[in-house]
Amino acid sequence: MTTPIRILLVDDHPMVREGLVARLAAVPRFEVVGEAGGRAEALAQLASNAPDVVLMDVGLKDGNGIALGAEMLAAQPAVKLLMFSMYDNPEYVQRSLQAGARGYVLKDAPATEIVSAIDAVAAGGTFLSAAVSGRLFRGQSPKPVLTPRESEILSALGRGASSKQIARELDLSVRTVEAHRQSIKRKLELDGQAELIRYAVEHARDGEPR
Repeated sequence: MTTPIRILLVDDHPMVREGLVARLAAVPRFEVVGEAGGRAEALAQLASNAPDVVLMDVGLKDGNGIALGAEMLAAQPAVKLLMFSMYDNPEYVQRSLQAGARGYVLKDAPATEIVSAIDAVAAGGTFLSAAVSGRLFRGQSPKPVLTPRESEILSALGRGASSKQIARELDLSVRTVEAHRQSIKRKLELDGQAELIRYAVEHARDGEPR
């Protein structure tokens, strides 16, 4: 008899995990060996259950699923990481792959697609949901590149710093900081100050999705 693919589910929504277990239980070659709702539990389950595949939610209440996935891969490099998300944002997909994930599948994908994704990554391959690959590889214009100074200022704005505080912190004039803010808005095609601040806050936490 073929050895089953051992799966660890990491998702902070119990109902999502319950639904996944029900889907995967219908596949004879799959065995769900553990469930976790957060970082500490996931790391404990990884150590005790030796899964072949970790099906990881991108957004967790106590942290970033992408960062946790990278941490788990560092602890057990042989495990295959498959991200499981409601977000088809190309940035999240790229960051997941850079962190070592073998695949990225959407939560609203058909059950057959989720099964195919697990099979693919367990076999050493890769898998992207059709909707994800479509956004990732077709019609995506390159992101504008911010200068190191602009990135510093954007990060500071995300932490809630004012232009005066940023000027003191970076030893710049307030006028220079304001000029950089205008440049950031132009490059990122942001309409106003409120949109700039919202963008900065969203990216200040290293893009942690929810």
